[in-house]
Amino acid sequence: MLISTLHLGINKVMEHFLKYILQFGEYQSFAVYLIVAIASYIIYIFSSRLILKSISHFVKKTSTEIDDILIEKKVFHNLPYMVPLIFLYNVKGLLPFNSSLDRAILALIALTLLLSLNSLLNALNDIYSKFSYSNKLNIKSYIQVTRLILNMLGAVVIMAFLIGRSPIYLLSGVGALTAVLLIIFKDTILSLVASVQISSNDLFKINDWVEAPQFGADGNVVDIALHSVKIQNWDKTISIIPTNKLIDSSFKNWKGMSESGGRRIKRSIYIDMRTIKFCDEKMLDRYKSFVLIADYINSKLKDLQKYNNEKNAYGNEKINGRSLTNVGTFRAYIENYLRNHPKIHNDMTFLVRQLAPNSNGLPIEIYVFSNKTDWIEYERIQSDIFDHLLAIVSEFDLKIFQNPSGSDFENLLSNR
Repeated sequence: MLISTLHLGINKVMEHFLKYILQFGEYQSFAVYLIVAIASYIIYIFSSRLILKSISHFVKKTSTEIDDILIEKKVFHNLPYMVPLIFLYNVKGLLPFNSSLDRAILALIALTLLLSLNSLLNALNDIYSKFSYSNKLNIKSYIQVTRLILNMLGAVVIMAFLIGRSPIYLLSGVGALTAVLLIIFKDTILSLVASVQISSNDLFKINDWVEAPQFGADGNVVDIALHSVKIQNWDKTISIIPTNKLIDSSFKNWKGMSESGGRRIKRSIYIDMRTIKFCDEKMLDRYKSFVLIADYINSKLKDLQKYNNEKNAYGNEKINGRSLTNVGTFRAYIENYLRNHPKIHNDMTFLVRQLAPNSNGLPIEIYVFSNKTDWIEYERIQSDIFDHLLAIVSEFDLKIFQNPSGSDFENLLSNR
């Protein structure tokens, strides 16, 4: 109300003042433009201080973050330009070349509005990110498409004002350039389709762990834009991948692992096959003292004795009946150890198995899930488990396979 009243007052003063200036003959055009320019600048200074300071003062008194974002993105930064432009538009009839000036002022007003709308769209993206459901649907790519369309239409309107033609006249020629526009904006159209696929199919979102080896990317998604997806790798580098290229190729999203509450541990212990043997009485008596497998040993011995009795498998020859082996007992120990481990998820796949022997020995593979998905905690759990198993393997008269090293050859030569 104050601005409009002040604006009308300035217009009245200027009209009287310009009528007075027009009496000065050959210098009247220069004097009119000078006075109008000075008046416009004064109005701009006054309006910028009044509008921006009033808005900033109001924002400081509110508790919401939305208006702070509007200030940060300079949504109101271009509004003070509107007041002197409206003033110039109202007094254009008193100025020479008012038709050309009229078109220029309208073009500047349209440009100012276009810049303000661009700032508003940027602010809307930041405001949307403050809500919890922004993690489910990223709208940055849609806002970028909106900005692209808005700027194209704005450019048409500004051009129409400058040449004094209707915007419809210029838009009518766009149809003939459709094929050219499709070629120019081919990547943009493909990226828009890819963005729709990402959102509609929930392929990934901000903070998801995505692995795309063909692009050298393995880390968290930090930004999903119209033309590119930014992934911060675990070494803190940033991989920038074209949105449509990422969708066209394969990638792995680890979101399912994070949401399941379990993370897979898959690793093998290679046993030296020369140390595998049947268990004798002394070994069995010692294994019975191991709390984790005491029940297993007693139960297994009963089953074996029953079987051997039924098959009349007597004598000292192990080949005539069934007997426990140290590697099988060790495998049972691993299973019971992991079953009783507080950091292992017992409701997911739980497997301790023997793989096919190879040149590196006999692999005993552990395929289980930890109940922690955090990377650091997961690695700590995995390391603690294998620290224990590698240290305990000698208790079963087994050895870990290891290729001979330099010290092994030195010992061999020294013993000759």
